Amino acid sequence: MAQNEYLYLLRLVRPALLSEGPTPAEAEIRDRHVRYVRSLKLSGVLILAGRAHTAPEQSFGLVIFRAVDKAAARAVMQADPAVSEGLMTVELFEFPLAFAGSFTAVE
Repeated sequence: MAQNEYLYLLRLVRPALLSEGPTPAEAEIRDRHVRYVRSLKLSGVLILAGRAHTAPEQSFGLVIFRAVDKAAARAVMQADPAVSEGLMTVELFEFPLAFAGSFTAVE
């Protein structure tokens, strides 16, 4: 079955977590989030994930991954503990890849 690319954009509900540090509950959720994203990598679903290092109130993370359709993509996104446990807000986008991998400059 054909796979499509999707992106979910994450923003902290409490941006001060980055400057003040997480509460114990936030740290637990964050750790489960990291384990979840790693499991997506191990299962071959994840293409790329990361966080922008900006001012806390501007910070965001993204997860680019493959799913068979938007419903399946939404299920992947909602299963992320950062989303399901309310640590982060989330937006889902269809994100067809135009270029991927390493490039060599052509002159």
